[in-house]
Amino acid sequence: MGDPLGRVQMARGMRIQEARRYVADKLGIAVLELTDPVIMAEVREDLQIGAVTPLPGCAKGIEAKFRIAEVLGIDINCVQRFKDKIWR
Repeated sequence: MGDPLGRVQMARGMRIQEARRYVADKLGIAVLELTDPVIMAEVREDLQIGAVTPLPGCAKGIEAKFRIAEVLGIDINCVQRFKDKIWR
């Protein structure tokens, strides 16, 4: 769960343990489950926040980033720039 975890650390100025707890709470899982690839694959698919190897019909690219920003309640620069371009 590296990418969203790193994003939360940077966006919220959190230390790693705080960021892990925040992300786990937002995803509705235990902190230890963040490192379980099977659980995280299911969570990523259920929440449409992208996957390491995306399957057909799953969120990819900017769509996944939109969902990550929404689920974690953070700003992601490329998402914001995309919104700014579209909604001018």
